[in-house]
Amino acid sequence: MTLWQRIARETTGDDYAAAYARRFAALAARGQDVHGEAGLVGALVRPPARVLDAGCGTGRIAVRLQELGYVVVGVDVDATMLGQARAAAPELDWREGDLATLDLGETFDLVLLAGNVIPLLEPATLQAAAARLAAHAVPGGLVVCGFGLDADHLPGDCPVTPLADVDAAFAAAGLVAQERFATWDRAPYDDGGYVVTVHRRDA
Repeated sequence: MTLWQRIARETTGDDYAAAYARRFAALAARGQDVHGEAGLVGALVRPPARVLDAGCGTGRIAVRLQELGYVVVGVDVDATMLGQARAAAPELDWREGDLATLDLGETFDLVLLAGNVIPLLEPATLQAAAARLAAHAVPGGLVVCGFGLDADHLPGDCPVTPLADVDAAFAAAGLVAQERFATWDRAPYDDGGYVVTVHRRDA
């Protein structure tokens, strides 16, 4: 059982994948914007750019990106979450894989990690995951991550991954920091509890 699966079961129950999908569907039905991540992608690269949704979960973001004209591959370590994604959009390219060992044999214009993927990595795998993420970006391509930096922005007892540790791991992988935001709609970062980082792979 992964760290994510343990926390998801403890906080939501055994049907966490279906519950996660229902939660965002309910938000959208109430008229809330649930596509901030896709909006930021659109501000950074134009369709038909290739996007890797790394830690895609139930596929909400990948589905939206495909609707906008991007070529998308979704990958996740959790087969249960991928089951929800495949049921919602069977025509998309969904793959099961661990980000610390991922090797798809292809590269992307933008690699996206949303939904606290970084702090929910398995312990001691940040450096390996950073290297694999960089390897899946084209030279000059982007790696975009959004994640919580304190208990208020993380699920259950998920440990905090300090921003400095992420910066160091990404730098070692050849990823150069470009921009930093407090939200997916590009509010300036204010040293708060949530951050969205944009890194570029060295050409």
